[in-house]
Amino acid sequence: MLNIEEIKCLVENHRTELIRAADRIWDFAEERFTEFQSSKLQMDILKSHGFTVTTPCAALPTAFQAQYGNGHPVIGLLGEYDALPGLFWPADSTSSAPAKCQTDVQKCGHGCGHNLLGIGALGAALAAKDYMEKEQLKGTIIYYGCPAEENAAGKALMIDAGFFSGTDICLSWHPNYKTGIFNNSLANCRVSYCFHGTSAHAAQSPHMGRSALDACELMSVGVNYLREHMIDEARIHFAYLNSGGTAPNIIPAEAEVFYAIRAPRTDQAEELKERVNNIARGAALMTETTWKLMKNASMKVFSPIRCWTVWC
Repeated sequence: MLNIEEIKCLVENHRTELIRAADRIWDFAEERFTEFQSSKLQMDILKSHGFTVTTPCAALPTAFQAQYGNGHPVIGLLGEYDALPGLFWPADSTSSAPAKCQTDVQKCGHGCGHNLLGIGALGAALAAKDYMEKEQLKGTIIYYGCPAEENAAGKALMIDAGFFSGTDICLSWHPNYKTGIFNNSLANCRVSYCFHGTSAHAAQSPHMGRSALDACELMSVGVNYLREHMIDEARIHFAYLNSGGTAPNIIPAEAEVFYAIRAPRTDQAEELKERVNNIARGAALMTETTWKLMKNASMKVFSPIRCWTVWC
């Protein structure tokens, strides 16, 4: 019989080390694919506790796996540690809106508790390893250091690289207002649409301009009408990456919008993406602009691996 109190004690044994590591990752605040200090810190901790640590993919230098034990079950624990630009926040601030100096505006910071996500999973790996040793249990614990969770599909790239081959189950966790276990997730496609038009002075020669920003806005209108004709479980979100500048009297020659297209199955997300592509084509025709899909790490459709998330 699993002794919950005993497990809690095993976690508490690592409290000081884990809090110190979480604080340091908060200070590192490294953006996607550049989490070199954050990943090294965790690798060093895991090595010191007897885990075998490897970085299997040269193309993903901040992704790693740390393994203890052998045989089945093979239990994966997913940790994240990337930060986002513009989310800088002073540590231990008691203000809901602390003053930011101009140099802080674009500094990275941890959204959604990402300085805690990796360390929480790492703590689970250490406690599980201690329990396996104490009870002389067979099985394998693998902690996966997952970079670029924020808007770059880091885990999809790890799947392509074979990180999760042979894993029986993967567990992650995320802060929430209640504790529970959830296993519902959506296949996810991230696509950037870049429109190119012709710049002109909006007052003196508006007839000479072809607005790329107009194309983005018309695309958004089209996608909004698409929502009425897609399955209930699907989701479409977008954010502007380039709005064409800050001068209202200059017709934007370039604008870019970033879409997240989600559905329960990969084939459904692929089909929905093609419908969104058609809307982009229509927006370009209406504005006499051109458009293209921007090639980046996020332009993938990926389905969830067998992963259960514990919300705490």
